Amino acid sequence: MGFLSQHSTNHNFQLATTAVVSVAVGAAAILGLQHLQREARVSRLKRSIPAPDDDGQHVASPPPGALPNPDKEDVRNAVLARRALAGDFDDELVLEQLARNRVFLTPEGLGRLRGARVVVVGCGGVGSHCAAALARSGVGSLRLVDFDQVTLSSLNRHAVATLADVGLPKVQCLQRRLVAITPWVAFDLRLEKFDGRSAARLLGPWDGEGGSKGGMPDFVVDAIDNIDTKVELLKYCHDHKLPVISAMGAGCKSDPTKVTVGDIGTSTCDGLSRATRRRLKLQGVTSGIPVVYSTETAGEGKAELLPLPEDEFKKGTVGDLGVLPDFRVRILPVLGTMPAVFGYTVANHIILQITGYPIDYIPFKGRDKMYDSILGVVQSSEEKIVRASEGGPPELAVGLKIPVTVGDVAFLVEEVYRGKSAVSGIPTRLVLIRWPKPKQSTLIKIEEQKSSDLRLRDLVCMTKEEAARHQREVLLGDKALSDIYDADTIERVEAKLNEAEAFERYR
Repeated sequence: MGFLSQHSTNHNFQLATTAVVSVAVGAAAILGLQHLQREARVSRLKRSIPAPDDDGQHVASPPPGALPNPDKEDVRNAVLARRALAGDFDDELVLEQLARNRVFLTPEGLGRLRGARVVVVGCGGVGSHCAAALARSGVGSLRLVDFDQVTLSSLNRHAVATLADVGLPKVQCLQRRLVAITPWVAFDLRLEKFDGRSAARLLGPWDGEGGSKGGMPDFVVDAIDNIDTKVELLKYCHDHKLPVISAMGAGCKSDPTKVTVGDIGTSTCDGLSRATRRRLKLQGVTSGIPVVYSTETAGEGKAELLPLPEDEFKKGTVGDLGVLPDFRVRILPVLGTMPAVFGYTVANHIILQITGYPIDYIPFKGRDKMYDSILGVVQSSEEKIVRASEGGPPELAVGLKIPVTVGDVAFLVEEVYRGKSAVSGIPTRLVLIRWPKPKQSTLIKIEEQKSSDLRLRDLVCMTKEEAARHQREVLLGDKALSDIYDADTIERVEAKLNEAEAFERYR
């Protein structure tokens, strides 16, 4: 009171107080006006949405190819979406809905996201959560690819499906629910199974309603749980330089803190990831594809892939038991929360990449230089073996080609031998070298072309020192394998060579 009494008669104090109060009143008035204007825009939008007439019939029909037997809400949403895609939608309302993202990503970043085109292949547990997050975050065009329908067992993990959606194609289910939230998103539905033959069309230029016609996808999401089609999609994206991120196995996982983003060459502790990685390396893809995977390991009491019942085996071969050829028929236990974690992690990565937001993942340490070096050792060793077996001059091996690639080297070293010498278990200074001494010439000549008959099944992983002795005493010398290695080592190596042989058909 003393302070107020002292300054209440002060002219400057009175002016300052009046100014503060005026600013506060003005700010309140402006905010109030903005609120009223926003409410008016929302009200006008809601009033403009067609409503059922007195007879319960819809005043507008849904677009061709829409949901079968749509209810009143479906029709209202379809009409609003059609208007939004035609540009008849207050953009201020869109920005208000995306306000938090706009502040986080900056207006420029959000603008890039709204102009982006993303293809989601696989719209089950992982894909549905990913697609929902992308739509809610502002991605302007979404192409949804899936051949399957919503089932009762899908409801524990699908992002938006309800009991009313059971039996509905997953792509239509997603659009049905998301169009009610983000009517301005251009959905391009592809109700079909992805495979190598359809890759160019399903991952090709945009031609859906409201999308940027002719534009290629800005990102592709691999949410497929079948290895064959997964590998086909990732190989196509790699070869055609399409940005892609792949979701690995969420089945049998329970710890969300172990889910991470890394390179395909480093993903661990996941059967689907390992099988995919193996197949890709055999096709020359050793790195460069980001994947979402879990580092959680199996343990006692944890869920695992359930075996196929014996009575099912009696019905025919396993491949004949599925709805579609080559799709798994065993039961995969899935905790409903984990596909959501995978899906949101995939969406998060895409949002950051498209908007240019800084990403601070743990860096991937590439080993491509090591693979190149090992391939050089294999080349050199094969040239020496050819000269020794042919008994000719050094020029005989000049220009020799070997039928082994960097991808083959990566596959053998990492996937078959687990980055360790098969002889000593040492993980450093590794090379590949023939295991058995050839019984006949290894040289193949077709006109002027010279090549070695080397196969993956012939190569074993050793340290440089072990390989030097092996080449000197076995490959170029007269000693038998049993003269140098014990029975356990020979048996262990032979098992690895058989494993490599089994995978050669995927090259």
